[in-house]
Amino acid sequence: MITTCPWCGTDCAGIDDGLFRGEHLDWLWHQLATTADRRGDPELVTGTATVTAPTSATARAAATGLLHGRAPRSGQTIRVDLDALTAQLWTHDERLTPGMLAAHVTGRALGTRVRDNARRRDTVERLRDHMTRAFAATDIDITAVWPVLKRTGWVARLVASEKSAQIADHAAAVIARLPTGGARIDRRRLADTVTRFPHALDTGTLPGLVLAVLVASESVPAGLAPRAAWAAVGVDCDDLTGGLLALGIHPDGWTLPNGAVVTLPPRELARCAWPKPPFRGAPVFVTENPSVVTAAADLLATAGRARQFRLLCTVGTPSAAEINAVARLAGTGWQVHVRADFDRAGLQHVAALLDGIPSARPWRMTAADYRESLAEIPADDRIRLQTEPLPQTPWDPDLRRLMVEQQVAAYEESLIDVLLTDLTAESP
Repeated sequence: MITTCPWCGTDCAGIDDGLFRGEHLDWLWHQLATTADRRGDPELVTGTATVTAPTSATARAAATGLLHGRAPRSGQTIRVDLDALTAQLWTHDERLTPGMLAAHVTGRALGTRVRDNARRRDTVERLRDHMTRAFAATDIDITAVWPVLKRTGWVARLVASEKSAQIADHAAAVIARLPTGGARIDRRRLADTVTRFPHALDTGTLPGLVLAVLVASESVPAGLAPRAAWAAVGVDCDDLTGGLLALGIHPDGWTLPNGAVVTLPPRELARCAWPKPPFRGAPVFVTENPSVVTAAADLLATAGRARQFRLLCTVGTPSAAEINAVARLAGTGWQVHVRADFDRAGLQHVAALLDGIPSARPWRMTAADYRESLAEIPADDRIRLQTEPLPQTPWDPDLRRLMVEQQVAAYEESLIDVLLTDLTAESP
């Protein structure tokens, strides 16, 4: 039975190479292994290679027979004639090569990085050619957007996928079927038309690639949330799930039990009218995390003070539709107070709400509040901020400076008692 060596890639069983390796000779093979890796040549049987003599006089002397000359000086650059070295090894065993010895000494296959890179380049080129043909039926010039797709990691992601061609074909078909002339289409109907699977554009590589191509081609502005990006090209996402959690504040005309928590889905947020406030400037609080709503609802269940709790929750990143709905609420005379976690996403959420609702105010989102949150977190439980730069905090520049200095995230739950006090007092 023939056994292939994982290092030299040949059947080297029975070859005795001990004469050419050992404590004082392995420096030569380690350096030749580096040459093999750089060239992508695992055999090293022809041409020349350059090595540097070691400091050990014994090691330099031991290699004299292989280098066909006098013992080199320490640090001397030596040009190795690979043809002559191969011929010398063959006098001992015709299967021996310099590359084989270098692989055995280093205990690894040689030249794989160059070969793998070459294969990857070939795969990337074939993918680009395939996508160029696939997108020919669209207005997208793949050649123009290709550098952006490479820079943002989408080419690497596709190359790593076993279904890259299919994903590219589906992405091109989705873009080719985007509505024009002001028409709109439901995202799941679009997905079903292209892939016969209505959820194919919900999450995953395919919808990500479609949006990446649209952003790279400047068909969609960069930085939009997925729902907003789809909306920009006439595709409507499911408007019955998601939206805002609401406690004590709900659209005009709705009748709910005191203390009831309801979800206001995007479909309702887009068209609802809000009630007038009992007095101008009456507060409505907006939070990021459902845990705050849960705590408030639990408190109401025991305190019976539902009329004083007016709380909305974005459950993460607020969409453009949600921000617009809260802006209409503010437009009726309510004073909106917004907050989120002390992390990168939370700062972005608050900035988006303040930008979209000019009259809104931050709610316990200052450097002092951040410092108070940190005081509630044991040192062993602290979570480091992500490495991405933090967004600016124009409502309190000291907040960003302190977060950059501390590099620790703090979440709304650490201030839960204070937030409940604000809700009860109807004052931030």
